[in-house]
Amino acid sequence: MELAIFDLDNTLLKGDSDYLWGRFLVQRGIVDGEVYERENKRFYEEYRAGTLDIFEFLRFSLQPLAENELETLLALRREFIAAEIEPIVLPKARRLIQRHRGQGHVLLIITATNRFVTEPIAAMLGVENLIATDPEFSHGRYTGAVSGPPSFREGKVERLNAWLQQNGYNLASSWFYSDSHNDLPLLERVTHPIAVDADDTLRQHAEFRGWPIITLRDD
Repeated sequence: MELAIFDLDNTLLKGDSDYLWGRFLVQRGIVDGEVYERENKRFYEEYRAGTLDIFEFLRFSLQPLAENELETLLALRREFIAAEIEPIVLPKARRLIQRHRGQGHVLLIITATNRFVTEPIAAMLGVENLIATDPEFSHGRYTGAVSGPPSFREGKVERLNAWLQQNGYNLASSWFYSDSHNDLPLLERVTHPIAVDADDTLRQHAEFRGWPIITLRDD
């Protein structure tokens, strides 16, 4: 079975859902605005630079889940998806997903952003398989901790390998679309690595390796 894998943020979306979720929480007064906005920007820049400490970031980004009741979080998430995510879903991304679906490929989104934020986005895009960083959930609420390895950099490879084994698939005929040099560990392992609106580091690497470089941001 052929496998089409998609990064989410800045690949299928014209923006970063993790960063936007943090900004949304600031706007709604759920977190301390000045401190949270400053740290959210810092972590985002570190991600882009390739220097992000994923566990430090997750301690920061998952704390609002632990500090709020599930009912409150779900209501906030519904508002967030409608206001912040639906407008940045790229039409070309939808068509790309549909093309792979039409060819009978298994569709999978793999993202470092946590599952609470990304699960409804994958559903909105019609992608039934999702690997995301899993926030720990216990006794009806989030704890602020991480469950299992974060799906970030080499962690994406680790999480994907476990998913492949569990589902009886392999990477013998596989595509992976990503914008970020942080995804090079996985891009190097698939049959068809494709750089999408790539950052400078990934673009240079893709040019050197002869990988396709595409954009989903213009019609």
